[in-house]
Amino acid sequence: MLKLFRYLLLGLVLIVLSACTDDSEVLEEEASSSNESGGDLVSSYATDATSLDPAGQNDLPSDQRRNVIYEGLFYLDENLEPQPRLATDYEQKDDNTWVFNLREGVKFHDGTDFNAEAVKASFERITDPAVASSRANIFEMISEINVIDDYTLEIVTEYPFAPLLNYLAHDGAGIVSKAVIDEDYQNAIDKSDLDISLDEFYESREKGGDDYEEIANKVGQNVGEIVEQKPIGTGYMKFQSRTPGEKIVVERFDDYWDEPEKLDTITFKVVVEDASRIAELESGQSHFIQGFDNAQWDRIENSPDMETYPVYNLSNEYIGMNTTKGPLEDKKVRQAIAHMVDKEAIMEGIYYGIGREMKGAIQEEILGYNEDLEDLDYDPEKAKELMKEAGYEDGFDLTIMTNDSPERVDLAVFMQEELKKIGINLEIEQLEWGAYLEAVSNGEHDLFLLGWPNPVGDPDQSFWPLVHSSMQGSGGNRSFYENEEVDQLLEQGRQEQDEDKRAEIYQEVDKILIEDQPFVSIRQAQSANAARTEVEGLEINNFNKPDFRNVTINE
Repeated sequence: MLKLFRYLLLGLVLIVLSACTDDSEVLEEEASSSNESGGDLVSSYATDATSLDPAGQNDLPSDQRRNVIYEGLFYLDENLEPQPRLATDYEQKDDNTWVFNLREGVKFHDGTDFNAEAVKASFERITDPAVASSRANIFEMISEINVIDDYTLEIVTEYPFAPLLNYLAHDGAGIVSKAVIDEDYQNAIDKSDLDISLDEFYESREKGGDDYEEIANKVGQNVGEIVEQKPIGTGYMKFQSRTPGEKIVVERFDDYWDEPEKLDTITFKVVVEDASRIAELESGQSHFIQGFDNAQWDRIENSPDMETYPVYNLSNEYIGMNTTKGPLEDKKVRQAIAHMVDKEAIMEGIYYGIGREMKGAIQEEILGYNEDLEDLDYDPEKAKELMKEAGYEDGFDLTIMTNDSPERVDLAVFMQEELKKIGINLEIEQLEWGAYLEAVSNGEHDLFLLGWPNPVGDPDQSFWPLVHSSMQGSGGNRSFYENEEVDQLLEQGRQEQDEDKRAEIYQEVDKILIEDQPFVSIRQAQSANAARTEVEGLEINNFNKPDFRNVTINE
């Protein structure tokens, strides 16, 4: 009986121990699962960011990195409709006055609070002459920014500006920590040897005038240094390190106000050669790449380890004409050149059918797109007729400028052969990117090849920079085009509140440009993106900026 009792007792102990062991393993597994690493994603690009400051250079590679660090009051959804982010809602009190309620409980990466003062400081900084931001013109319509309370902000525009919310979704509207902004200005004041305090500097900036212009010139030599070193926003990733020309590393911001990022880190690596980026993707050294030659689509799509993420950019790749140069002053000559642009052949022969052929300057996703717009077709006989009417039956010499992009060089060669058919001898001048932009901004060209992205998803940005007379040169109007009717229509389009009427205005501008031909719109580009198949949850928006919020790496 005693022996039986011992066996029963031993069995009970074993059962209890077994149960304890099982629970322990479950708890360990749960703990392990809750602390599981989200992984370290490597993303490779052809070029490095030029700036991590929202007020810095206006280039896509920089925006693609900044996009994970900073946030604005609004973002644009897949339908290009403004949606609240750091704002929660708004009220338009009258044509010029907007009041925004801001999200509470949001922290910057440095632990300081996001509030209305930070928003005001960020906007006043990007429009500050001392900063001399290339993006200041994006917000030139703002005349006042008033803090109502910690989480209420008023913006007053100089004139009614219909697409304001779209503009507030621009990357330049990313909100920077006010503590960092103050430190940045203090650093610039100290280095300029000005005998003023930070408060006195701000007071002088508020007054403006000649006195501030002198201060701005001195401070401007060093402003931005601290923001570049400490890019502090409210985004789901925070800055960790940077090795110029090689990589930028960001890490998960655990105090993010929304659902925290799953990844531990993202490394934005610079891999210049297309072939090298694809090889990295194939080998698994990179999880995601942006940019590759259009001839490589099939190679990636046919691989079991890789998949493509094509995105139709809101961009216009075009052949521009300097409307102030010699024969190009005559719109009949410009029309003749346009009739020699065989878009179908260009799309197939140069772009491998990747992207969308454009007619007019508006992409189909944007307000004002007109599918019935009558563009100038490829018609060599009509081109010869126009050349004769313009008095250039015997032709003339022109130069076409381009940078060293292979596709643009191929397009220049293609146009060289086409224009021979109507007596135009076209010389190709190829420059490196910086020199090229400077040359075409200074009007040193006859013809040129460029692309224009629409960073706010509104027709105002499809036209205003490219053709408004105030934007000639580096502002974007490198055709040096001037048309009083177009200027008036564009100014009207900015102020019109009715969307249907706005659409009609921009359709009218498109028709005038078809007649005047300051440039020939060719293609809406399709961005070349690809990732390893183990990458899940990746989304890329209309501006070719990846959203890594929901990304996981399933090895």
